[in-house]
Amino acid sequence: MRTRNSGAGFLPAAILASTLLSGQAFAQADGCGIERNVTPKPLDEQTWKRMNDVYEDIGDENYDIAYEKLTSMAERARGGDYLKAIIQQLIGQVQWARENYDAALKGFEDAVRLNALPDNTHYSLMYQIAQLYYMKERYNDALKSLDVWFCKAPAEKIKSSAYVLKASIFAAKEDWRNVIPSIEQAIGMEDEPKEAWYNLKLASHLELDQKPQARDTLKILIKHWPNKKIYWIQLSNIYFQLENDPEALAVSALAYKKNLLDKQADFLYLSNLYSVREVPYKAAAVLQDGIERGIVEATEKHWTMIADAWYSAEEMENALAAYVEAGAAADDGDIDLRRGYILIDMERWEDARDALKMAIEKGGINERQEGEAHLMVGMAEFSLGNYDDASAAWGRAMRFDRSKKAAEQWMAHLREERARNAP
Repeated sequence: MRTRNSGAGFLPAAILASTLLSGQAFAQADGCGIERNVTPKPLDEQTWKRMNDVYEDIGDENYDIAYEKLTSMAERARGGDYLKAIIQQLIGQVQWARENYDAALKGFEDAVRLNALPDNTHYSLMYQIAQLYYMKERYNDALKSLDVWFCKAPAEKIKSSAYVLKASIFAAKEDWRNVIPSIEQAIGMEDEPKEAWYNLKLASHLELDQKPQARDTLKILIKHWPNKKIYWIQLSNIYFQLENDPEALAVSALAYKKNLLDKQADFLYLSNLYSVREVPYKAAAVLQDGIERGIVEATEKHWTMIADAWYSAEEMENALAAYVEAGAAADDGDIDLRRGYILIDMERWEDARDALKMAIEKGGINERQEGEAHLMVGMAEFSLGNYDDASAAWGRAMRFDRSKKAAEQWMAHLREERARNAP
């Protein structure tokens, strides 16, 4: 993940003015390990006017004109390194504005290399150089330049964007441990941190497999951006990975209630969570709702999952209706056979007979199942008083080894029943 800040803007007018006017000498060796000995030479009046003219062009965004003037001045510069550095610095600014980033970098590098500008300008350029190195994927160089700027910049000049830049460079290097303190520093500096900053922090925790920290970051993201489905899904998954199934379910269920779930995987995940928590009624209801809304595919597998969940919830009518849908989508008779078993148990003989005949007609069931289906068709016909049809069904069942004995017993029972009812 990258968060790129491609423009730092131009140096403020006050800084440019101080660059042009300063005659102060700088000689120092400090905690940054940097020593500079700079004695800017004041510009003569004619040079000052020309530079001010260029600055006005920049202020008016007449960058092409400003560039022509600066290149002409660079060719004839006689004011020593100080003037040359000023010119290169402004060339870099103009090239940045023209989106010529390689040329902008060269201008800034040349200005810094001359080591003639006052500290405030010199180190501000190093910040811009860090940005350009980042854009050019020179990440180690970007960090070196940025670290110098951090060391030298006054505390009041260091903004959250600088820490975001540093975090982004570390992220580009996949140095996730160093991303976190930088992005947390940026977040802590703002009353309303940007969503992208939290996303960078979240990505780092996920890359480092820091699930509790990722969980806490996602809670903040949901608090500030409650209508972003991705955060609800990620938080639920984190809870699931932390083996906190109740919270995983609660988060996903709330996202469902807020009507944020819009993918088949979302509905399957929530339905599965309800099943894991042994709440089959809601497992079935959620998945069926997904089908009815056109989000979940109406496949045999999905309708079977729904039917099984309704059955577990002892919602038999809903289960049977779902099995009908599953059977209609199936290429074989397995689902219809299962429905027939249920209907036999419920003593709904006519419906059972029809389901079992459908299973036999579709085929695709094994020999044992087919024999049992004929056997149960006979049982249904017998219970309906259709003795001839029952006899025919049991005759077919006797052709299968595993159902033969039971079919013979039913045939014997049928003969007894007929004899008992004979006039």
